[in-house]
Amino acid sequence: MAKIKVIVVDDSALVRSLLTEIINRQSDMACIGAASDPLVAREMIRELNPDVITLDVEMPRMDGLEFLSRLMRLRPMPVVMVSTLTEQGAEITLRALEMGAVDFVAKPRIGVSSGLNELAGDIVDKIRVAAKAHVKRLAAAPGTAQATPTAAGHAAEPPRAPLPRLSTEKIICIGSSTGGTEAIREVLVPMPADAPGIVITQHMPPGFTTSFANRLNTLCRIRVAEARDGERILPGHAYIAPGGRHLRIDRSGSNYVAVLEDTEPVNRHRPSVEVLFKSAARVLGPNALGIMLTGMGGDGAAAMREMKDAGSYNYVQDEASCVVFGMPRMAIQHGAAHEVLPLNQIANAVLNRLASSPSGVRHRI
Repeated sequence: MAKIKVIVVDDSALVRSLLTEIINRQSDMACIGAASDPLVAREMIRELNPDVITLDVEMPRMDGLEFLSRLMRLRPMPVVMVSTLTEQGAEITLRALEMGAVDFVAKPRIGVSSGLNELAGDIVDKIRVAAKAHVKRLAAAPGTAQATPTAAGHAAEPPRAPLPRLSTEKIICIGSSTGGTEAIREVLVPMPADAPGIVITQHMPPGFTTSFANRLNTLCRIRVAEARDGERILPGHAYIAPGGRHLRIDRSGSNYVAVLEDTEPVNRHRPSVEVLFKSAARVLGPNALGIMLTGMGGDGAAAMREMKDAGSYNYVQDEASCVVFGMPRMAIQHGAAHEVLPLNQIANAVLNRLASSPSGVRHRI
């Protein structure tokens, strides 16, 4: 089998050396070039035709975002961003994912050598996934919502009949990984202000989910924030699992509440979709709507089947619209899906189902 050809782009000679060594230790990949800035990288890409590039965000002569934007418009290819664990680094990384980067690695600000070596397994896993990812040409300015923002920054809601009164019973549960930041945006932006409560687990490390939630909150009619332990899950709100903590749903009297846990990773992930979906099956039963979006691996697939068996109605993103079809594929193989849909149809399908259910509750099928 041909090796995955990787070009490393980073202005730090140390990082270039470390990433080259990590990549070349793998039997299925090879670092075929290392560039100190995007202009050098551009020539390497033309000459060497890599399968994947790793790209630093902050570089001389041309920053990583500008280079990524040009690359995804003119020669789309899988890119794994190398970002710093800072608030500014998180904001830039989210913009990179918006532009079409497949995934990112968060390098430490100090102890770079030991830190990157500790992340070696994660780095090469993301390169392998990126090599098989579906990348698309960047045709327009990214992040343009279909709805028009209001003066307050939230999308203007088109006229429509209000959803049936759902009180706090119906909950939408979303799981995603690689490619999920943009997929989640596409599901949440069309949601009306009276949508049911939404709980989300996106595989993401600590330090990035705050920026992710804040970004979505500026685009959506619903309020989006990181989940807080013990808070009530309310209609018109979306709650994102904080990086590094599991999120599950529990019941407190007549209310559903978010519970955060620092327990061991599940399926190598914390937060884990499995944890969220298992709690939905146990606590919500037929009051849940499940959505599985793009992502590598199989986290949450078995638990999504448990949700279905408990009465949930489940939507799974189709292969053509996924960046990586791993988690959706596994959910389908587990028999967890009621409907397999393109990403741009999922929000409307959910809203149509809610509108056709006056009680807001669907019983087991």
